[in-house]
Amino acid sequence: MDFRQKVVELISKETSLENIDSLLTIPPNGMGDFAFPCFVLAKSEKKSPIIVATELTAKLNSKKIDFLEKVEAKGPYVNFFIKKEALSEVVLDKIFSKKLIEKNEKGKTMVEYSSPNTNKPLHLGHLRNNVLGLAISNLLESKGLKIIKANLVNDRGVHICKSMLAYKLFGNNRDPVKEKIKTDHFVGEMYVLFNEKLKEDPTLEAKAQELLVLWEKKDKETIALWKKMNDWALDGMKETYKNYGTSFDEWFSEGKLYREEEKNKEKIIKEGLEKGVFRKEDNGALVALLEPALPNKVLLRGDGTSLYATNDLILTEYKFREFDLDKAIWVVANEQDLYFKQLFAIFEKLGRTWAKDCHHLSYGYVSLTTGRMKSREGTVVDADDLLEETISLVREELLARYPTLSSKEKENRAKLIALSAIKFYLLKNDSKKDMLFDPKQSISFEGETGPYIQYTYARAKSILRKAKSEKIKYFNKNFELLTNDKEKELISSLGNFSLSVDKSWEQLSLHPLCHNLLQISERFNSYYHEVPIIKSGSMELLNARLSLVESVTIVLEKGLDILDIKAIEEM
Repeated sequence: MDFRQKVVELISKETSLENIDSLLTIPPNGMGDFAFPCFVLAKSEKKSPIIVATELTAKLNSKKIDFLEKVEAKGPYVNFFIKKEALSEVVLDKIFSKKLIEKNEKGKTMVEYSSPNTNKPLHLGHLRNNVLGLAISNLLESKGLKIIKANLVNDRGVHICKSMLAYKLFGNNRDPVKEKIKTDHFVGEMYVLFNEKLKEDPTLEAKAQELLVLWEKKDKETIALWKKMNDWALDGMKETYKNYGTSFDEWFSEGKLYREEEKNKEKIIKEGLEKGVFRKEDNGALVALLEPALPNKVLLRGDGTSLYATNDLILTEYKFREFDLDKAIWVVANEQDLYFKQLFAIFEKLGRTWAKDCHHLSYGYVSLTTGRMKSREGTVVDADDLLEETISLVREELLARYPTLSSKEKENRAKLIALSAIKFYLLKNDSKKDMLFDPKQSISFEGETGPYIQYTYARAKSILRKAKSEKIKYFNKNFELLTNDKEKELISSLGNFSLSVDKSWEQLSLHPLCHNLLQISERFNSYYHEVPIIKSGSMELLNARLSLVESVTIVLEKGLDILDIKAIEEM
């Protein structure tokens, strides 16, 4: 039984409102299982929300509703309390029948995320992108979609030529492999060096642009230098991806696409000019005409060299043509909001039917308390350093808590907990908002953290192991015996898991799921401390309570899996 839908149906019979489901909320502890705010209804009826809530409550309480314990007005809200017995049986049956998430979506979607520039190593901003992109991919896959995880490597352009020029002029033919320097870090040092030297010699900017022209003309020396430094950057990045567990199904190279899709680029340009979507300016630049709805967009510079938009036109056509996509999602920071509106508008004007199926998943900046990151000034929060620092912090915590833990097990757990700390901290906030990252806070075994959820999972597993060691055999039945208030609160949170997944899907942000997992963890730990489980008394009640504990492990593991976090049986 879908209790939420049942409540929606009850309200719809008594009102003329539409979209009731979108108004229904989950109230704070002790205030029911669902709450209906009466503000919209009060406005239509021209009454006080408190009066409307009281009247609606009276109407509902006059009927015999078998699954409700009571309906109660609380200020402008109508609160619905589900019967403990009904809630327990329906929620736990659903969990054990492995129907946690309804696979009701179809189609093929490409999620493009990470998209690093090969002029610097991955940093904290990339991490939010990587973590969000992978978790969103897992989420959509859990809903039934076929997902292609893609990484577009931005390995061409004037920004790449800046690090190349710095190496060419000041690098003295150094080899980071021989010097045992992580290769992407070395390339990043060259980018920082370029910007330092630019302060002394402003002509370097024009020289970097000249190097880009040589690259587009396929100058052999320039291409050889580009390939060498590009390989260094990618080799280092792939090591970082591996350490974080980030993976992709497809890798796209901007430089390779530029070469292989050159004919298609010319076709798009010709088509745009013929349809009056593009215009050649007097200085030779190519512009997409989007005014007045949006600012016009330059697609080619006056010297004929390409910009990001040029390659995105090529790649997007390529994606829909070669992969037969139903939808494409770009995970890119919100500074590019206007850019993606322009890109999608160009395709609409060109008459591409799939333009409506292009979606920009915009996310906010992430920084430490020291401020925003600036790659060109060398003040980046490096992804490798962050993981190493977080592992070190977890290692200290494990040593304090478990001094007898073997070195091998300590290192294994430290990495898994550190990854959980970083990923969960980056996902628990609304993806559209800017955020501050606090490494010390992120590793806490208490509070709103990934390690806290892992710790809860491990505690639940330890109860099941204890039952097994005492040769207690349990099986899933008699859920109607779970009538303790703490049990009802926990079961209610478990029942909201699928709803939190749906909300995350609708919003393309993982924070609804994250907060559901936190609530489950909080309520389980409260239940564990206040209600006897192994010493429940009757075998029937023991069976039911152990089944409840197991259901917690099932839901937490599934939720963590979507977030790409490993559930650990022992902390």
